[in-house]
Amino acid sequence: MSTFDLTRLLAADHFSTALRHDVQHGLTSEPKWLPPKWFYDARGSELFEEITRLPEYYPTRAERAILTARAGEIAAATRARTLVELGSGSSEKTRLLLDALRDLGTLESYVPVDVSESALAAAGKALSEEYPGLAVHGVLADFTTGPGLPPGGGPRLVAFLGGTLGNLLPAERAAFLRRLRAALGPDDFLLLGTDLVKDPDVLVAAYDDAAGVTAEFNRNVLNVLNRELSADFDPDAFEHVALWDAEQEWIEMRLRSLRAQTVKIPALDLPVHFDAGEELRTEVSAKFRRERVAEELTAARLRLAHWWTDDEGRFGLSLAEPV
Repeated sequence: MSTFDLTRLLAADHFSTALRHDVQHGLTSEPKWLPPKWFYDARGSELFEEITRLPEYYPTRAERAILTARAGEIAAATRARTLVELGSGSSEKTRLLLDALRDLGTLESYVPVDVSESALAAAGKALSEEYPGLAVHGVLADFTTGPGLPPGGGPRLVAFLGGTLGNLLPAERAAFLRRLRAALGPDDFLLLGTDLVKDPDVLVAAYDDAAGVTAEFNRNVLNVLNRELSADFDPDAFEHVALWDAEQEWIEMRLRSLRAQTVKIPALDLPVHFDAGEELRTEVSAKFRRERVAEELTAARLRLAHWWTDDEGRFGLSLAEPV
């Protein structure tokens, strides 16, 4: 008989407080910015799922191909009793790891960690039905402020997939990896997904698709601010921009004001002026090389033990262990 339970590590007012802080700080900075986590309301999550199916957006397919080919090796290398997934969402790709660990005979529990209670509940219920005997322990937590790793039977395999690490700025990545390393036991492993540096035209197309889905996804963050903070953004007054920064080796998504305008945010008593052509950065998505992944892991006292890519070398999956 499978079980599902949930631990809430977020205060009831967490999202309201965090959103107010981020908007106040980001929209009064020069240049203006917002963190990408505010994309993901219900509509934003739907749009992102649509993005993952677009022909231009390769990362999801490439990572799934690696997991399909290598899940057995990952299971054998870790012999994990507990699989922990940070930013688990719907836990779709996770099933490949669960299957491999189950087939090996080591799997006992799965710990999805996410900021969405509804996503945790839906995935937990589904997995409890699909995997008889599996203990599913959901953790409602924000991985950007703490790894949210509860005690669990080791060895544990902590999976951080989807290239989400690239949404953190370098100092944020370093702090995140240090916090995560501090929460790992000596027999635990980290499985990390990272999108790789490649032809800039391929990269930009993945974030600026011909159908305009990513543009709608980007502008949806303004709808979030309108709804949650009573702001009066006109999303149609901003155009979607995606560009490659060759020096930083990351994609930036921005919203460019099509005219001079002042937006009012009553919940913060904050007017925000945009010049015509002024841009608001909404996401950074860093792309990696193997050497850079190894260096950042080493700086956090983690050793790169295994490295896999898809057949086209588009995406990297690394398995690291504490040192």
